[in-house]
Amino acid sequence: MDVQSLVHFNALFNAISVVFLSLGFYFIKSGDWRKHRAMMISALVASGFFLISYVIYKLNSGFAQFGGEGVIRTVYFTILVVHVIGAIVIVPLVPITVLRAWREKFDRHKKIARITWPLWMYVGISGVVVYVMAVYLYPYQG
Repeated sequence: MDVQSLVHFNALFNAISVVFLSLGFYFIKSGDWRKHRAMMISALVASGFFLISYVIYKLNSGFAQFGGEGVIRTVYFTILVVHVIGAIVIVPLVPITVLRAWREKFDRHKKIARITWPLWMYVGISGVVVYVMAVYLYPYQG
C-alpha cells in the first residue's frame, strides 16, 4: 500500500466516526448512557485513526488538487474552508467534552457537547464530501 491510498482510509475513518456519532446521539436521546458512551468512545477511536492516517498522508503527499471549474470550484472551496476551520476548532473541543464526561461533570459535558457534537458531525460529513468531490467527481487531470 502506498501513501496515496491513505486518502481513502481518511474518508473511511471520517464516515465511520459519523456513524458512531449518530448512534451516540440516538442513544443519549433514548436515555441509554452506556451505549452512548460506547458509541462516543468508538467515534473518538475512529477519529484518532483518521488523524494518524491524515498526518502520515499530509507529511508524504501534500495537498490534493481539485479539478472542478466554475461554480463547483467555489462550492468545493467553500465547503473545504469551513471544514478546515471546523477541524481546527474541534481539536480542543473534543478532549474538553470527553474530559468533562470522564470526570462525571455531566451538566458541563452536556453544555459543551451541544457545540462539539454538531461541529464534529459537520467536520466528518464535510470531510467525506470533500473527498468524494476531489477524488471521484472532479479529480485533477494535471
